[in-house]
Amino acid sequence: MKSIFKGLTNNQLKILACFSMLLDHVGKELLPDIKLLQIIGRIAFPVFAFMIAEGCCYTRNKRAYFLKISGLALGCQLVYFIAERSFYQNVLVTFSLAVLTIFAVDSVRKRRNALSVVLLLTDIAVVLFLCFGFPEIVSGFHIDYGIFGLMLPVAVYLAPKKSVKLIVLTVFLILLSIDLGGIQWYSLISVIILSLYNGKRGKINLKYLFYIFYPLHLALIYLVKILFF
Repeated sequence: MKSIFKGLTNNQLKILACFSMLLDHVGKELLPDIKLLQIIGRIAFPVFAFMIAEGCCYTRNKRAYFLKISGLALGCQLVYFIAERSFYQNVLVTFSLAVLTIFAVDSVRKRRNALSVVLLLTDIAVVLFLCFGFPEIVSGFHIDYGIFGLMLPVAVYLAPKKSVKLIVLTVFLILLSIDLGGIQWYSLISVIILSLYNGKRGKINLKYLFYIFYPLHLALIYLVKILFF
């Protein structure tokens, strides 16, 4: 008898992560006393980070992929600064830096010339400065999920196969949980969920779902917060 369950597609994982992220932000901004919402929300970042790594594997236009994420990151950051008056960087900034690092590593692996090495070293220097140096200069500046969160998609991307990717993901989530503590440990649940990933996209192309949903749901939450809280 054939199994009915054939695993989770890329689309299904993205929808699950979006729902998890929505609950997390509702809990954080509107209902902070309901910790269960933020616990469920710990699933979102690892799933999206894994999907970012997948996207880097299959994208045909690396420059467009980076510009799409970084452009949205800058737009969201501007709105976030206006709403919160904070220099805390949104998660898309983290993903933008991760994608840039992945492409810099790829450049060294494929071209193996002096320029690509210089670009990679420059990227590493910028990442380290933004994670550790700039926060000492500008009060409140922080890369969301820090250096471990930034390097998580990079490490998953470099892992050769799914089983190794899941091991790498687990290691980085443990490091991230040690760093952040508290409910961050619940992020390890995502490893079980991602183990069900079947490597297929799904019937409908939802590659822009996250890019639309992320700013839209934040705008709605901030609007509700302003009007009713």
